[in-house]
Amino acid sequence: MFEATTILALKGDKKAVIGGDGQVTFGNTVLKGNAVKIRKLHKGQVLAGFAGSTADAFNLFDMFEAILEQKKGDLLKAAIDFSKEWRKDKYLRRLEAMMIVLNTKHIFILSGTGDVVEPEDKMIAAIGSGGNFAISAARALKRHSELNDEEIVKESLKIAGELCIYTNDNINIYTLEEKE
Repeated sequence: MFEATTILALKGDKKAVIGGDGQVTFGNTVLKGNAVKIRKLHKGQVLAGFAGSTADAFNLFDMFEAILEQKKGDLLKAAIDFSKEWRKDKYLRRLEAMMIVLNTKHIFILSGTGDVVEPEDKMIAAIGSGGNFAISAARALKRHSELNDEEIVKESLKIAGELCIYTNDNINIYTLEEKE
């Protein structure tokens, strides 16, 4: 995994939650501590998070959102088409970057190598240098606590921030709830 941020997403039965820390680093120097690396897309119906170069994040978010609009919000189709386009682009495919996209029905990890991965449990995904710490904490908290999904994401990112030098505790969290 590359030296970047930590993004954690959790998809419940009728809820989707994504969180990310705010640290931006350049080598071993912290440039900024309050960046927002997650977004709501497609009229607030899709959540996305990015780990990698900040400048590249803007291009990839815009590219994904355009494809999501073309696919009328169909997350699965948009994720597949986006990964094809990302892989075809000579510059973008070389990025050490990943994205998590989710709604209340699907959760995917996307990369420039063309990966579209739905986590085996279809519930929890993490990317970035602190991703393994965050996903481990989230799985344990999901199984052994009474915390709600937002609290699990927040506490898991805090734990990752305690262990990963490229992750801080300035956490942003977005939530989607399925409309009845």
